[in-house]
Amino acid sequence: MSDTSALATPSPVPRPRESPGGTALISYVLPVFNEQDGIRRFHDELVEAIGTRPELSFELVYVNDGSSDASLAILRDLAKNDPRVCVVDFARNFGHQMAITAGLDEARGDAVIVMDTDLQDPPRVSLELIDAWRDGAEIVHARRRSRQDGLFKRATAAAYYRVLRACTEVDIPLDTGDFRLLDRRVADELRRYRERSRFVRGIVASMGFVQTEVHFDRDERFAGETKYPLRKMARLAIDGVTGFSTVPLKLITRLGFLVLTLSFAGILYALAMKVFRPDITVSGWTMLMVVVLFLGGVQMLSLGVLGSYIGRTYSEAQGRPLYIVRQVVRHDGH
Repeated sequence: MSDTSALATPSPVPRPRESPGGTALISYVLPVFNEQDGIRRFHDELVEAIGTRPELSFELVYVNDGSSDASLAILRDLAKNDPRVCVVDFARNFGHQMAITAGLDEARGDAVIVMDTDLQDPPRVSLELIDAWRDGAEIVHARRRSRQDGLFKRATAAAYYRVLRACTEVDIPLDTGDFRLLDRRVADELRRYRERSRFVRGIVASMGFVQTEVHFDRDERFAGETKYPLRKMARLAIDGVTGFSTVPLKLITRLGFLVLTLSFAGILYALAMKVFRPDITVSGWTMLMVVVLFLGGVQMLSLGVLGSYIGRTYSEAQGRPLYIVRQVVRHDGH
């Protein structure tokens, strides 16, 4: 069936903090995009992990982000055989951050855990997030102590998080992705953030509340390929910087002063050569070309940065829905 609630701004009214049975309900928000080879293995490991906590109730919200493989069929089968499973099926691919948003809109738990389904984030670690939450934390970040990736991936990821932290005006925890736990109150507040160019980890870090970290060793991907290649990581980094910082705009101003200084130096050089070495002034053509090309490059770079901010403004002004849900599949078939 169609779910039109995604087209409207969600209600900020907090939901009940306990399930009808009186026990705490933990919701898992699980984005899925072309994970047919590993989704059953992930589900089995997650079920095994949460099976060690009989004192808690669980809800597993899988968000199918427009997968083109058999992921949706597998998710339907999981929902058919497990009453805790809910499947949110997008009408097309809207991206990882939108999938997280849709899962948060659907989740009903007293706490919500966001994690990927590629088994790089071990399901057993989510239990440690729950323990930290029960000890009083309202936001629990899962911070990677180590990761089983190639040298290039590790180097670019480390640089990405550090450059992002240096550029933004929000204290984003290092080496943390979207694997985290949110208290119900935090999740309800996060649902009120409806910007399109979303950077969820930055939004969460900017919200305050009581935050803590759980360190873990990230495993290898079980199957398939990463859904965050360098191109998507770069796009996510741009969303993070432009969404939480005006540093690029300030850099344009500083770059302008630098170019102005170099221009004055060039003028003084040209005048000096005209006065003291008039016999070789024709050779200044090389310097002229260098200055023109340099200024042209600076101008194009500046226009690109301005365009990024203007593009964000244009996108927000359109007011289009963040995502469109084709159907929500539950155990009872509705």
